[in-house]
Amino acid sequence: MTPDPPDTTAARHVIVTGASRGIGAAVAAHFVALGDQVVAWSRSGEAPPGCARTLSVDVADAAQVTDAVRATTAELGPVDVLVANAGITRDGLALRMSDEQWREVLATDLDGAFYCARAALASMVRARRGSLIFIGSVSPFMGVAGQANYAAAKAGLVGLARSLAREVASRSITVNVVAPGFIDTDMTAALGEAGADLRALVPLGRAGSPADVAGAVGFLASNQARYITGTVLTVDGGLAMGY
Repeated sequence: MTPDPPDTTAARHVIVTGASRGIGAAVAAHFVALGDQVVAWSRSGEAPPGCARTLSVDVADAAQVTDAVRATTAELGPVDVLVANAGITRDGLALRMSDEQWREVLATDLDGAFYCARAALASMVRARRGSLIFIGSVSPFMGVAGQANYAAAKAGLVGLARSLAREVASRSITVNVVAPGFIDTDMTAALGEAGADLRALVPLGRAGSPADVAGAVGFLASNQARYITGTVLTVDGGLAMGY
């Protein structure tokens, strides 16, 4: 028998990683506005107002991730939505990229996403419902010089999401990737002239906002998207069309 869809009139237990600023903060604020119980994770422990809980968690540390999920599920019940957004960049041309630059990005952006998904899925599988959303990027589809580590990690999220989507579909759990393009954040501001060049390539003629990404995430976590799983939704103003 097919389980009933989740009741979105009830407050959901939503975990958002990397919630201190930028896209993560906008996503957390989006779910707060919907009346959900948002547990915001970040290394700094900062988060938008209205979150039910704010935790300092390094997603690259599997033990910290597991402990944080156990603590909030004991209090708030099964995780209904996980948004794995935490990510860092350590840009540099591959020929000069250090092992540390490579490993640090992979550890946070890919390993961290896996640790979060694994921990959250335990409660979702028992509840036979849930939504996992990974925040990826269009960079692995386009290729961005100086971001071999970042692009590799974000490409890995696609494979991770699609494998998980196959594994948990029978439990009515959806797994998807939102792939932002050029979004106005602290991370893109640091690109300087290269960022201006990239912005000029966007067909819609402007950078996106964190709220644009949050809207796409909110949709994939809603009942309107219960039949969407294993997909990559680009939010990029057309930047990656054709890739």
